[in-house]
Amino acid sequence: MAHNKRHAAAITAVDANKTYALEDAIALVKSNARAKFDETIEISMNLGIDPRHADQMVRGLVGLPNGTGKVLRVGVFARGAKAEEALAAGADVVGSDDLAEKIQAGDIQFDRCIATPDMMGLVGRLGKILGPRGLMPNPRLGTVTMDVKGAITAAKAGQVEFRAEKAGIVHAGIGKASFPAEKLIENAKAFADAIVKAKPTGAKGTYVKKVAVSSTMGAGVRVDAATVTA
Repeated sequence: MAHNKRHAAAITAVDANKTYALEDAIALVKSNARAKFDETIEISMNLGIDPRHADQMVRGLVGLPNGTGKVLRVGVFARGAKAEEALAAGADVVGSDDLAEKIQAGDIQFDRCIATPDMMGLVGRLGKILGPRGLMPNPRLGTVTMDVKGAITAAKAGQVEFRAEKAGIVHAGIGKASFPAEKLIENAKAFADAIVKAKPTGAKGTYVKKVAVSSTMGAGVRVDAATVTA
């Protein structure tokens, strides 16, 4: 009941017919984040694309300047010296055949998966498990690489992955409600900049249609796209 009252109050505080400047939207979302835990602040962007077409897919990684406030667990497929490098760089789980066996048994203890190129024969057989969870290593995303240390460091520093959903929406957590507003604004603009740079060749018409920010338990706030992408 308390949650319902908080949610109703948050919705009442937001004018659904109004589009806010990013700074005002962040301030409103922060003021409405009244849960007993540190809520995640999320940005959503509705794009003028059809992800079902290969030339209109929007996907990539972006490093947020102020991190996400979330501790990301990193799993690495590597052997020998590269496995040692991964452990030294702070990977949470490192292995090869033994790690594959754990994954097949449903024991997945990571949020980002990195692999050295020589391990992709093994990792490829796990596609039906890792793929639907968005965990499949991909060379275009820098998660299939010999620079294991660099990939782990970037992931731990606040790098987020984005991928357009069927409706053409991309979203990501850009920090916590406890973050200062200016840090959330910087993160939001960094994310939006990455989305704009990832504009696919097949996209026609208006690319960024709608933008909104919200907190875990709060109402969404519509944002003037120009104040995010400028």
